Amino acid sequence: MGEIIWLASYPKSGNTWFRAFLSNLLSEEGDTVDINHLETDGIASNRILFDEMTGIDSEDMTMDEIDALRPEVYEYIAEALTKTSFVKIHDAYTHLTDGRPLIPSYKAKAIYIVRNPLDVAVSFSYHNNSSLDKTIDNMAKDDFCFCSRPIKFHTQLRQKLLSWSGHVDSWFDNNGIPVHVIRYEDMKNKPFETFKKAVEFIGLLCDDEKIKNALELSQFERLKAQEEKTGFREKPTNMNAFFREGKTGGWRDHLSEEQVSRILEKHKRVMKNLGYIDENNNIVF
Repeated sequence: MGEIIWLASYPKSGNTWFRAFLSNLLSEEGDTVDINHLETDGIASNRILFDEMTGIDSEDMTMDEIDALRPEVYEYIAEALTKTSFVKIHDAYTHLTDGRPLIPSYKAKAIYIVRNPLDVAVSFSYHNNSSLDKTIDNMAKDDFCFCSRPIKFHTQLRQKLLSWSGHVDSWFDNNGIPVHVIRYEDMKNKPFETFKKAVEFIGLLCDDEKIKNALELSQFERLKAQEEKTGFREKPTNMNAFFREGKTGGWRDHLSEEQVSRILEKHKRVMKNLGYIDENNNIVF
């Protein structure tokens, strides 16, 4: 009997890297898995999946009408599973007007990947080809969404991200789905320990050598080289490269003091809880 493992994160926090690791861990090929054929199961906001599961053309529905059906779609998928399914999700953990959670807890667990919002701001601005100031403003909005413009048809459904802090809080306080938290910085600085704990939480039976091999095959440089050679279909059309730098602390080369202050003003509480600000109010990473 299967279950859904939600691979949840605010955008540009390491979700794709973790999916590449999982794909290499699950693969029997022995070589780096093609980034355009990752062995995970898509994204929760996939419009085509929603249309196929409901038999309804979502173009004819309002966004709220779509959201009202999404929990049933995910429960139906979970009920039919015969093995573990790994599904990417950027939605915050929100509730519908009738009180139901958008993401049901039925046969579900979550890996939540989080990254220092100072680095997220830089990476997210490149991802959206937008200014740092606009990105910082969006990360502070309690009602920020992906794919919410009604004048444009999207291949994905609306995703309520909330603010960066709101996104983190929503998954930490979901009151239904067991969540294992991974910091991007720990993925970089202590990869074996961090990824092994995630594998154990998921319940995969893998020895240490298999985990180490999957990490080797999923190195950022390998993923970046693949994109440069063959492209990456998840890359937005207005973005130069999906795999850009992949380092921690890069915000110091991009953000002004004023921009750093704005991020800290909105997100300091959550940053402290996650260890991104120490007891002396110094920024870590």
